[in-house]
Amino acid sequence: MTLRSDTPEPASPPPSPAHRPILDRLFDVRGRGSTPGREVRGGLTTFVAMSYIILLNPLILGASADVTGARLTTDQLTTATATAAAVTTVLMGLVGNAPLALAAGLGVNGVVAFQLAPVMTWPQAFGLVVLAGLGIVLMAVSGVRERIINAIPAPLKTAITVGIGLYVALVGLVSAGFVTRTPDAAHSTVPVRMGLDGRLQGWPALVFCVGLLLMVVLVSRRTPGAVLISIAAATLLAVGLNLALDIPDWGLVEPRVPDQLVSAPDFSLLGRVDLVGGFASAGAVAATVFLCTLVLSGFFDAMGTITSVAAEARLTGADGRVPGMGRVLLVDGVGAVAGGLTGSSPNTVFLESAAGVGEGARTGLASVVTGLLFGLTLLFTPLAAVVPAQAAAPALVVVGGLMVARCRLIPWQDPDYTIPAFLTAAVIPFTYSITNGIGAGLISFVLVRTFRGRWREVGWTLTGIAALFAAYFAVAPIESALVKTVLFKTVLGG
Repeated sequence: MTLRSDTPEPASPPPSPAHRPILDRLFDVRGRGSTPGREVRGGLTTFVAMSYIILLNPLILGASADVTGARLTTDQLTTATATAAAVTTVLMGLVGNAPLALAAGLGVNGVVAFQLAPVMTWPQAFGLVVLAGLGIVLMAVSGVRERIINAIPAPLKTAITVGIGLYVALVGLVSAGFVTRTPDAAHSTVPVRMGLDGRLQGWPALVFCVGLLLMVVLVSRRTPGAVLISIAAATLLAVGLNLALDIPDWGLVEPRVPDQLVSAPDFSLLGRVDLVGGFASAGAVAATVFLCTLVLSGFFDAMGTITSVAAEARLTGADGRVPGMGRVLLVDGVGAVAGGLTGSSPNTVFLESAAGVGEGARTGLASVVTGLLFGLTLLFTPLAAVVPAQAAAPALVVVGGLMVARCRLIPWQDPDYTIPAFLTAAVIPFTYSITNGIGAGLISFVLVRTFRGRWREVGWTLTGIAALFAAYFAVAPIESALVKTVLFKTVLGG
């Protein structure tokens, strides 16, 4: 019989750094209470949860033409989206050592597609994206980023998220043909309508409705990969219907079986940027405001996501701060730069990273796995050309709805925020412009606080940002006044 001693055995000393497994040395897997198996599983889960962006980003950017009428192809955009996501996510794993995956940000890509492109060329639009990324990098290094973020009240940040959610959902409804513009809107009290004549017609509408309802059910049940599963199911339904009925009304992408599943990536957008041309095409004031919008949108999306996912992964300290936040913010800024250089729009941290954390991811090893999976998708770009807008658009509606759910965090009973928050959230979708919504909210907030005798609480930083937006809204009258002044002086001089 073996006697049991009450004296605990001395703990074995931790292995020396030289004898630790390489993955443990690189990512501190054991120190964070994880295992390589959990990290791989978490990275795979994150990829499945957010891989829909490979389909949706080309849908959004491909729906718009630039000022010259040029459009980007699905092959170009799919390659650009996957490339940027792969590079920046692997970089986050190696440099930031955090289970955070990056890809083209929903909402921000809408700014590029529907606000920048119509007033400048695509290279000029992506040039502004690169400048915005460089600005984020500089602000992250200098600490200015935190100062600007702290200057804008949390309720207005939440209202921006809500407005972007409504905007993204509206883009999805319009892309699917569920919502259309009334032809005689100038003589009608209803500017938009459901379907083509107030009713849903045709098989494409059925595909959208089936995909949306399926996605709602799967998301409500918290099914892993709910978005991707729904898109795949709706796409199969569309392909089957098109094969059987030869339906002509799919829009930009017709769901046909591709001739090949594997093809060489199309890197033709890589490096096609014009850093300064956008200021000449759109005007200095408008381009500057667009630039600020990209930067501010990147601020709010990344900061909220990083903090929430890090807290879920138990990576925050007792003071609520995330270790290595400086490196994480630096990679986030580099992600915006990479989005411009590849032609995929600014890359930012995805909230779907929480799915991987829920599967046990705690380190950057999970991000490396996710990034490598994005890299593999570069060989399968023909598959993206099979997915019609009616199958992919439900994800925009569902993701938009999840973003709008944050409106519960806005103190609607506080008169300082009631109207500014409403204007922020409402103006974004109603004017199809994130810039307009942010500007309306900040200007009204500064005015409300000032005329309620609380102007000292506003601060110079927020006042300056509001003044910049005021100049943006008044750019047409200002330009008109300048033209009249020049003409008047010319007449006098003549």
